[in-house]
Amino acid sequence: MTQATAVRPTDATALIADMGARARVAAQMLAATPTADKARALTQAASAIRLQADAILAANAQDVARAQANGLSAAMIDRLTLSPARIESMAAGLEAVAGLSDPVGRIIDEASRPNGLLLQRVRVPLGVIGIIYESRPNVTADAGALSLMSGNACILRGGSEAVGSNRAIHAAMIEGVRAAGLPEDAVQLVPITDRAAVGAMLAAQGLIDIIVPRGGKSLVARVQDEARVPVLAHLDGIVHLYIDRAADPAKALPLAINAKMRRTGVCGATETLLIDRAYAAPAPVLAALIEAGCEVRGDAAAQTIDARVKPAVDADWDCEYLDSIVSVALVDGVDGAMAHIARHSSHHTDAIVTEDQTAADRFLQNVDSAIVMHNASTQFADGGEFGLGAEIGISTGRLHARGPVALEGLTTYKWLVRGTGQVRP
Repeated sequence: MTQATAVRPTDATALIADMGARARVAAQMLAATPTADKARALTQAASAIRLQADAILAANAQDVARAQANGLSAAMIDRLTLSPARIESMAAGLEAVAGLSDPVGRIIDEASRPNGLLLQRVRVPLGVIGIIYESRPNVTADAGALSLMSGNACILRGGSEAVGSNRAIHAAMIEGVRAAGLPEDAVQLVPITDRAAVGAMLAAQGLIDIIVPRGGKSLVARVQDEARVPVLAHLDGIVHLYIDRAADPAKALPLAINAKMRRTGVCGATETLLIDRAYAAPAPVLAALIEAGCEVRGDAAAQTIDARVKPAVDADWDCEYLDSIVSVALVDGVDGAMAHIARHSSHHTDAIVTEDQTAADRFLQNVDSAIVMHNASTQFADGGEFGLGAEIGISTGRLHARGPVALEGLTTYKWLVRGTGQVRP
């Protein structure tokens, strides 16, 4: 029975158990599906998204209107809102994933033992991935595409604020899956908004192999606290941009503006700007941020540079604003910047602006974050910008995968051992 015609239980626990069992069967089929068939499903899904753009936009407009009526923040509404350009980007993202190298079956390494055994480590899918996310309806497409192309089935649980958008996008995704002859249960969307469904997913040992949360701190914290299956997550995007004394002002100013203001609601947006006390031109940077509509909260030294800078409090250095707000501190060189980052970074993305290669190398080597940049906007912290086609999230942990998680991050490996009749003495 396909997902489209199945009658689903209404109880959250029974529903997730049913979806998980179906996903397990689909995952077994996907693990052996040829690359071309998976790619065809995604290109067909991209075509369906383009053809159904009006329906997706209409559903999204209803979601946005409801979100505005409910008082959601400007950052959340920005994440929620779709446009023709964002829909085209979504479709192009599916096509980009379809064109990526398939990691499944790839030999990581191999060795021959003195007794003649041949050992290989080979990439295999994780199995069934549960993705719990808020606001961004494009995650429905990105997560579904990455899961399928890496040979995994997925169970998607989007936020209630994007319910109409998610359903419309999911319907287009399923058209592509169906057209390629793949199991529709490969990409499932939880049909209820009951929060109990999240708890049921977190407890679904044996049915879901890994949970990926994408959302606010409270959601991710709940997932990490309650999950009985492995979790791939990051809590905050407390991102720093450090302007060194040897920075080129012609680079530093536009980098600071772009890193903060291009899109304030993305996890790669700079939240804290660090400026070397010896940097010659801090005033134009602060003035440009303020004139671009950004509220600047600074330490005492920053306040002396521009009277419009508001005083920062301790909580500002540990805050992911996701808004047109930035905290600013003056520091004593690279060492001061790295010390501040070590105290306050969430290990997501941190960047240095400098023409001093020695300073840049020290920063790149010693800052312990998933992504560390030199002379580039932190807004490049994105799987698509890394050439990964899309991302299922950015992991700030140390195990399994780190940074933008795409196809390879959704695989594990198994050992293949080939012998000629060897017995162990």
